Amino acid sequence: MNIPTNLKYTKTDEWFDPATGAMGLSDYAQGQLSDIVFVEIVVSTGETVAPGKPIASVESVKAAAETYASVGGKVVAVNEDLSGNPEILNTDPYVKGWMVKVEGAQASGLMDAAAYTKYCEERVH
Repeated sequence: MNIPTNLKYTKTDEWFDPATGAMGLSDYAQGQLSDIVFVEIVVSTGETVAPGKPIASVESVKAAAETYASVGGKVVAVNEDLSGNPEILNTDPYVKGWMVKVEGAQASGLMDAAAYTKYCEERVH
């Protein structure tokens, strides 16, 4: 399980990069979903999102799931590559697989990598 230490995490398996404002679906979540076959970003550049608001719909061969904003802020970029290449979430969820970038976000209330690792391990057992 890949859990980068520079990111912050939610209990609903989204990540946030305080340095870039990027957020997306964690490696743990994509592993649970299996082969991702469809991604639709449901927010637009310029829109303001609140923590917990849906930002994307993801479908895999096993299930469909919503991806939620891990933080609030103004959307400054949307990853358009995901709609044509949803498998990016399986192969590179943290670099190429970011979903949206926001500005003005605070990472308060999110888990660090150690806490998220422990949280994921507790759910596996």
